[in-house]
Formats: sequence, C-alpha cells, structure tokens
Amino acid sequence: MRRRHPLTRFAAACLVLAAVCTLPGCGSAKDIQSLAYVTAMGIDYVDGKYVTYAQVLNFSNVARTENGELGKKVPVWLGIGHGVSITESFSDMNTTSQFPLFMGHLKTIVMSERAMRRGVKELYLTLNRYREIRYNVYVYGTKDNLSDILTQKSIFNLSPLDTTMFSGTQMDSDLTFLLPLSGNRGIANVNEPGITAMIPDISSSDKTWHEDKLPRSMSMVKGAFFLEEDRAFAWMSVSDLQGVRWSNRNLNHTPLQLPRDDGYKDMVMFVHPRMKLKIVKASGEPRFDITVRVKGTVYEMRNTPIAEMERRAEKAIEDEIRETYRKALRKRCDPFQLEELLYRKHPAVFRKLTSRDRFFLDEASLRSVHVHASITSTGKYNGNIK
Repeated sequence: MRRRHPLTRFAAACLVLAAVCTLPGCGSAKDIQSLAYVTAMGIDYVDGKYVTYAQVLNFSNVARTENGELGKKVPVWLGIGHGVSITESFSDMNTTSQFPLFMGHLKTIVMSERAMRRGVKELYLTLNRYREIRYNVYVYGTKDNLSDILTQKSIFNLSPLDTTMFSGTQMDSDLTFLLPLSGNRGIANVNEPGITAMIPDISSSDKTWHEDKLPRSMSMVKGAFFLEEDRAFAWMSVSDLQGVRWSNRNLNHTPLQLPRDDGYKDMVMFVHPRMKLKIVKASGEPRFDITVRVKGTVYEMRNTPIAEMERRAEKAIEDEIRETYRKALRKRCDPFQLEELLYRKHPAVFRKLTSRDRFFLDEASLRSVHVHASITSTGKYNGNIK
C-alpha cells in the first residue's frame, strides 16, 4: 500500500485547521438567562399613536419543579411602548429593557378594538417581518384594558400560560365554543373576498371564582369581532353566536340543555358536529340549506325516552342556528360563511351581487335547517338506546 509523504499529511492538516478557523462561531450568542422572553403582545391605538405591550415571563413563572411552590404568587412583567408605528412603539419599549427581547416564544397577540377598527393587515405585515415570530400564534381581540388582559393569571395563581388565552381549552359549557384563531388562518380569511373573518374576543370575569373569600378574575372568551376587508365593523356575544358551535367540526364537545314540561332539564353532551351547506338556488337571489349531523352522550335525564330526547335536541339545535342567523343579519354578519360557499361555487353570481351591496343575505336566504341528532350512550347507567 502506498503511504503518503509526511509533508503531504502536514499540509492537509494545515488546510483543515485553516478551514475550521474561518467558520463562524457562537461568540455573539446570548445566554438564555440574558434574554427576556416575550410570550404575549398587545397592540392598541390611542390618539394617533400605537401603544404596544409585551408580556415577559421568567422561568419561575412557568417552570414547575419538585421544590416549586404551587400557587406562589409570581409577578408578570409588562413592557409598554408608544410610537406612530408599531416598530417605533416597540423600539420605545426596548429603550429601557434591561435584556434583549426575544420573540421566538411569542404565543398570543391581543389587539384592542380601536386597533382592529383601524386595520389588521398593517399589524400582521409588520409583526410577521420578525423572523422569530411563528405564523401560528393565537390572535384575539378585546374590548378590555390590555394591561388587565396581559397580567391575567390562572387558577392557583399559575402563570398566564395556563389560561384560556394560551391553551384554548374547551370546558364543559355551552359558552366555550369559540376556538382560538391562528394568525395565518386569520389573515387568510381577511384576504378572501367571500369570507367574513371572525376574531374571538378575550376578556375576564371575577363573578365565579374566589380565593378564600376574595374574588379572582379568570380569562374567558365573551364574543367575537367581525372584519370587513381588514377592519372590525361588528361584534356579537357568545350567547348570540351559540348556533355557530354546530358548524365547527373541531369542537371536541358542547353540552345542550333540553327543557322538559315539568320544569326539569335533560343534558346531552354532543361531540364533533358536522355541518353541510348547500346552495339550492344560485341565480337571482341565492337560497341555502343547512344540514347538521351530531352524536352525543346523556349527562342528565329523568326517565325521558331516548327518541324524544333526540327530537327535542334536533329542534333546539335548529332554533339556535336560526336565532344566530337572524341576529347576525341585523349586524350584516355571516358567521356560517354562506357567502363563501357562493363565492366558491358561483363566483360570477357572487361578484354580481356584491357589486350592488357587499352584504346580500336576508331572512329568505336561509331556506331550511335539517338536524340529525343521535344519542349513542347513556353513560354508566343503562338507557333505552335503539
């Protein structure tokens, strides 16, 4: 076997060493303890200027160790900046920040009603230029003070990361059906001509939970903002939007109360509803049919036949859908996205109708609502399941 000359091996080693020396190093990298991690941002617009909020958490706010004290109160740091643009307001905040603000862990953006009425595209395009910010951050609107929303803690005084605003947890309530909206989905809805973009309204309430005898505020979604082009123009409460829950297949569960003639109420928990929209007349004034199929489990009943519960559930779901549709008409909103269906199937008809009036739906547009409810289980107790 032919052996290389020692000088040849020495030259090769020098070349490798020279190449290694020219590689970029990590000397400018920041230590993790030398960064301020922004987990949520708030954007407001007051007196012609943007007001930007940055919620910053340290490891003691989030980490749960064996020696950690559950429920120990840990403050939430909140930075506030002002400027004629979002970038300027954020720079104003950085002026007094003692550590660089790192955006790679940003999970939620909350916009005030004032900022949304001014326009959301500018906000999205500006924030999306930060390469650390992900496309799938949750987006909310609010009517409340942003300082109150961004300093909200969870039960047991846990960090804000354990609140509804970050987790989007669905509770066993008929008022927790508006799921979080990701930023990329929100801007896609804003850019589509036939879609009425809907952004959940995050709020809080101190009416339910107490620590000892002191009321404690907890996060909740109390409604939704509707956007036209890229500006908020209407708002509806969760009670007015209850019919929308039957259109979201991603909804894990939602309870439905069924009143009885004797004053009692049966309770059924339905899961993953399936709604199908159909255009039955496209020319002239369009007409739509809605079909809903849903399965559920009995949570509470008083010797009510299953077939009767299914009939009452179908009637209750139809009433919720029609009631939400009527209330949305008064605000020129389309929560069931009927306009989008016409835009997809018959774009020429859609363009013709919207050339006269952006909102063309009326009472007669929704022709029929068909609901097929099936109760598949009565829980641990035996029931008459056909």
